[in-house]
Formats: sequence, C-alpha cells, structure tokens
Amino acid sequence: MTDATAEQAEVPEKSEKKGVIIGVVLALVGAAGGYFLTTSGMLPIGGKPAANAALEKDVGKAVEALPQVGFIDLPPVIISVNAGDSRHLKFHAQLEVNTDYIADVEKMTPRIMDVLNGYLRALEVSDLEDSLALMRIRGHLLRRIEIVVGEGRVRDVLVMEFVLN
Repeated sequence: MTDATAEQAEVPEKSEKKGVIIGVVLALVGAAGGYFLTTSGMLPIGGKPAANAALEKDVGKAVEALPQVGFIDLPPVIISVNAGDSRHLKFHAQLEVNTDYIADVEKMTPRIMDVLNGYLRALEVSDLEDSLALMRIRGHLLRRIEIVVGEGRVRDVLVMEFVLN
C-alpha cells in the first residue's frame, strides 16, 4: 500500500510542472507577440507617439497661421462669498477677442464687469469647491459676456487667478 500512495503523490507533481512550464512558455510567446504588434504599428497603441507621427507627416507642409486675436485684461475682482464665515473669492480674467472687435469689446468693459460681479456674487461656496467649478464658471461667464457684446466677438474667457480663501 505504501508503494501505491507514493506513485499517486508523484503523478500530480509531474502534471503541475507541465502546466507551469506550458503557462510560462505561452506567457513569453504572448508578451513577445504583443511587443511586436505594438512596436510595428499594427495596433494603434504604442509605437511612435501620435505627436511625432504628425510632425513627420507635416515636415514639407506650411504651418497654419494663428487666428487673429487680442486679449483684453479685466480688472481683478474680490468678492465676498455667501457663507457663514467671511470667505472671499479673488478672480482675475482676460477675454480672448477677435481683433476686429477689440475696440467694441473694450467699450463694453464696464457692463462686462457688472455681469461678472453679479454672476460671481450669486455663487455659493459649494459651487466653488467642486472640481469642475472653474470650467462651469468660464462657460457661464462666456455666455453672459456674449449676450452683452454680441456673439462671435469674444472667443473665450481666460482665468488668470481664481483663489478662494
């Protein structure tokens, strides 16, 4: 009986070794195949970065001119925020404006500041502490400014300073 139990114990060890060896070989073949596919460019990931590939394609082409824009600096604003304690928001922005309309938008700066103050004063502390607050505020301000100066004149609102203390 001891011989029979000894043989049964040895058999699983051999099959376990075969399974481990086959697993290692398949893992190496898979890793080598994946490396080849990504570096050869057959898969859209890996290989040459997209920025370098775009640069190589555009070597002989002329570079597009930047759009004709100017920037109007708005005065910084410090606003008390609706909270139980005395918290303040310091906000400073610039407007990206099409060059044809810079004079028109500069004439409307007092009205823009009025809209900016009114909107920022209506914000709650919870609105400002959200991780996407700055993007949402930029969008709301841009829409309100476009209502004041007309659509197509102001391209974007660039936030220079946004400090809540």
